[in-house]
This record gives sequence, structure tokens and C-alpha cells, in this order.
Amino acid sequence: MSTFFTSDNELLRAEIAAAAARMIAEDGVDYGTAKRKAAKQILGNNKMRGDVLPDNAQIEDEVRAYNELFFGDTQPARLLHLRCLALRVMEELEPFQPHLTGAVLNGTAGDHSDIYLQLFAESPKDVEIYLLNKGIDFDVSESAHFNGRSDAVETLSFVWQNEGVHLALYDPDDLRGSRKTVAGRPERATASTLRKLIDGEHAANKTENESR
Repeated sequence: MSTFFTSDNELLRAEIAAAAARMIAEDGVDYGTAKRKAAKQILGNNKMRGDVLPDNAQIEDEVRAYNELFFGDTQPARLLHLRCLALRVMEELEPFQPHLTGAVLNGTAGDHSDIYLQLFAESPKDVEIYLLNKGIDFDVSESAHFNGRSDAVETLSFVWQNEGVHLALYDPDDLRGSRKTVAGRPERATASTLRKLIDGEHAANKTENESR
């Protein structure tokens, strides 16, 4: 009997993950909202059991599969464009120890994806003044702390080269904390790591073109 229910829950979890992935890939919905909407869409008004909700790693895998199936001709180029742009921003913000996170890092970025960076500065004001001196206007908001702490972190958002960029401002001590991972993949990366990813994509594209 327990095997039946486990299998039933796994099927529901996979169905919710697939529906959430479609919302993320097609409409740019964030993971949390997509998960809730997908669960509502599939379960209706039925009481939801917590163990049927997929985790972010499962949804991320579904987004990757969805992109490959429906956007295989365009998504890789879009991802490379965003990664190259992110690297330029990170090089510009090098004094604040920028780290890339989100869809641009994990490889699922699509048409609706923005660039998300974590900065580790002594003072948020230092970053604000730096941007203002560069002539960059930005909006100020708050984001949840990546460690799940109750205190939110200041986030600066602006448009650069027609793409959205979001800078979550952390204390340098936060950088010394353990790095969270999703399915063994790091949730943030330095400019050096990003540069290696880009070089790998360029090499793969060159090999593919030569084989045609």
C-alpha cells in the first residue's frame, strides 16, 4: 500500500514540476509562484499534501528539458548572450566581489530571464555611489537572504544593454559561509568560473560548426 501512495505522490510531483517548468520557460514566472500555480492548476481545490510539491532541483531539470525540446534552436544563443553580458557587468563590479546566480548560471535562462548577481560590499552605499558615478539609475528593493535568514538584503535593479540586472548586496562575512548547491551544482559562481563556462560554450560551438 505504501508503495502505491509513494508512486502516486511521485507522479503528482513530476506533473507539478513539468507544469511549473512550462510557466518559467514560457512566461518568466519565478520558481515559487510557478510551483504554487502549477499545484493549484493540477490539484484544484483538493487539499495539497506537502510531500507532493517538487523541490527547485526537480523543477530546474524540467525547465532544462523544456528548453531543449521547445527552444533548442534559440535558447543556447540566448544563454550565451546573457552570460557574456553578465561577465562584463561582473568585471565592472569587481571591487565588490560579484557572484553570478540564478538561471544565467544554471543554464536555464530564456527570453524572460534577467541577470542576478550577489555582491559582497562593506556598505550598500558604496555600490550605490559607484553606480551613480557611472550614470546608472537603479531601483531599490529587498530580496530574501540566500541562507534563508529572516533579514532581507537590499537589492539594486537596473536595465543595461536592454537586459535586467539585479544586484543583491550582502555583507562580506556572508561570502565566508557555506555555498548552497542544487543537485550538486553551485548556486553562485565567480567571474573566473563564468569565464570558463563561456569558453566551453565557444569551444563547443566551434566544434559543432566544424563538424557540419
